[in-house]
Amino acid sequence: MAISETEFMAAAERTLGAIESAVEACAADIDVTRAGNVLTLELADGSKLVVNSQAPMRQIWVAGRSGGFHDEWRDGAWRDTRDGSELFAALSRLISAQGGAAVLLRAG
Repeated sequence: MAISETEFMAAAERTLGAIESAVEACAADIDVTRAGNVLTLELADGSKLVVNSQAPMRQIWVAGRSGGFHDEWRDGAWRDTRDGSELFAALSRLISAQGGAAVLLRAG
């Protein structure tokens, strides 16, 4: 069963806040800025990852050097629409690969 727009908006807001908190809590040198439904993560090398919610699609999108990824709410978590990976695990891999240092983000 798909989530309603109201449920999506609440879940997306919680998730963006959790990502922001997780990044700030990790030991990596990552600057986080937020403008509405868009989080920008600037890594130590100056590269960026962008995470944003897409209400019309009811998805969370992530963009970085390795490409764009779309996550939807499935089985109690945000999961990539292609490979089913969980959002925080995928972000950890993306940040680690792009930034060159291991980062582990945990949902808070």
